[in-house]
Amino acid sequence: MTVIGLDDTDSRTAGMCSTYLAALLAEAIADAGGSVDRRVLVRLNPAVEHKTRGNAALALHASVDPGAAMDLAADLVESYAVADDPRTSPGVVVADCAPDEVPDAVAAFAREGVREFHALDDALALAAEAGFETRGWAGDDGGRGPAGDAGDDVDGGSDGVVGRGRIGALAAVGAWRAFDDWTYELISYREFARCGTPREVDEASVFHAADEAYPLAWDTVDRGEGEAVCVPNAPGPILHGIRGDDPEAVAAVADGIESEPVERAALFVTNQGTDAHLRDGDLGDLRDGRTYRVDCSVAGAPETRRGGHVFFPVTDPSGGSADAGPRGGGVATADALTCVAFEPTKRFRDRVRALRVGDRLTACGEVADGTLKLEKFAVRDLVRAERVVPGCPECGTSMESAGAGQGYRCRDCGTSEPGKVTAAVERDLEPGWYEVPPCARRHISKPLVRGGFDAPTHPER
Repeated sequence: MTVIGLDDTDSRTAGMCSTYLAALLAEAIADAGGSVDRRVLVRLNPAVEHKTRGNAALALHASVDPGAAMDLAADLVESYAVADDPRTSPGVVVADCAPDEVPDAVAAFAREGVREFHALDDALALAAEAGFETRGWAGDDGGRGPAGDAGDDVDGGSDGVVGRGRIGALAAVGAWRAFDDWTYELISYREFARCGTPREVDEASVFHAADEAYPLAWDTVDRGEGEAVCVPNAPGPILHGIRGDDPEAVAAVADGIESEPVERAALFVTNQGTDAHLRDGDLGDLRDGRTYRVDCSVAGAPETRRGGHVFFPVTDPSGGSADAGPRGGGVATADALTCVAFEPTKRFRDRVRALRVGDRLTACGEVADGTLKLEKFAVRDLVRAERVVPGCPECGTSMESAGAGQGYRCRDCGTSEPGKVTAAVERDLEPGWYEVPPCARRHISKPLVRGGFDAPTHPER
C-alpha cells in the first residue's frame, strides 16, 4: 500500500482545485494498473496565513508502486497547478506504507496541523526520517523546477519558499491515523473548459434533493438565505460538493441535481464537519491563530458596529467583573475577551444580540488580534430576572426616585417602595447550542444536526 499526499496546487484568485488534481491522479493510477482504495480530504488550521482558500490537503490510499505514484503526481502538478500565482507552492509526499502504519510522529504532525502551525523545514525533516519521498514546486516568480528534499530547496514563491504544500501533503499522509471522526463529500466537476464561466445549476432541484436527504446530507443549502451553498462561486472546476454522514445520501443528492454536464465525480472521506480544529481553552491562555472552546460570561451588552458586525465582551465565568471586557480594542486579558459575530453570519447575529450581561456561555471560534470570531456558542445559564424601578400598585406607572437613599414613590398616588424590585425577564434564547447558518459555516466546523453535543441543539438549515 502507498499513501500519496498533495497540497497547494490551486489559487485564491485563479481557481483550480487540489481535489480535482487528486481525482485525476486516482484515475491515472487506475490507468497505470493500480487501484485507489480511498480519497481523503483533510481541512487543516483555517487560520494559516499561507493557505490558498479552504486550506485543504489531499491523500490517496492506493495500491501502486511508490516511484510510479510520484511520477504520476509530478506530471499532473506540472500540468494543472496554477503556475503563475506566486502564492501557489505545490508539494507532494509519497509514503511506502499503509495509511494506518505511518509513524506516530507523522500522525501527531497531522493532528497538530489542524490546530497549530508547522514550518516546512520540520515537515521535510520528519518526512526524511520516515523515509518518505517529497517534491516541491515554486510559484511563477521563482521558477517551476521541482525540489526533492530539504537539501534541494531553493528560493522561490512570494516569500522565498519552494514546495510549501509539502507541509499539508505530509499532514494528509498522517491524517488517517490522526483522526477518528470522518464524514463524506461527493464532489462533481464541470467540464474543465467551462472553468471561469457561470455555473448552470437548477437551484430548485438542489433544494428538493437537499430536503430528501437531510439530515444524513447537510449544508447543501441555506434555507434562511435561499442559497445553494453546495455550489461554489470560485472560478475552479467544482460544479457542486455534497457533504454528509452517509455516502449513499450524498450520492442521492448529487444525482437529484439538474445542471450542466458533469465531467467526473469523486467521493472523499474528510474531516469536514467534525470540529477537529477546536481545543478547550481558558480566557487567560488564548493565542492568536488557534481555535478554541472556552467557558465565559457575558460582560457587556452586544453592540452592532459599522458593517453590521456584532461585538460583545466576555469574562471568566468564575468571577470576572462585568465592566472588565474590552470595548473597542479587541485585546484579550487574563479575564476578558471580545467576541464577534461578523455580518456574513447573517441571522446568527440575532442570537448574539439576544444575549444579556451575566449569561453564561461556551463560545467557539478562532482567535485573531485578541478577538474570538464566533462559529457557535452554547448557552449554559440565562439571566432570567433583573432589578427594576417599581411600578405603582394603584395606577401602574413607574415610580420616581424619592431622593438619595429614600427609595421610590408615586407622586400621584403617594405609594412608595424602599428600593428596586425583582422582575422576570422574557428571553428569546433557551439553553443549548446555537450555530452560524450553512452559508457562513467553515468547512471543518461541526453542524449541530450531526449530534454528539453536550446540551440541546438549535440547528440552522
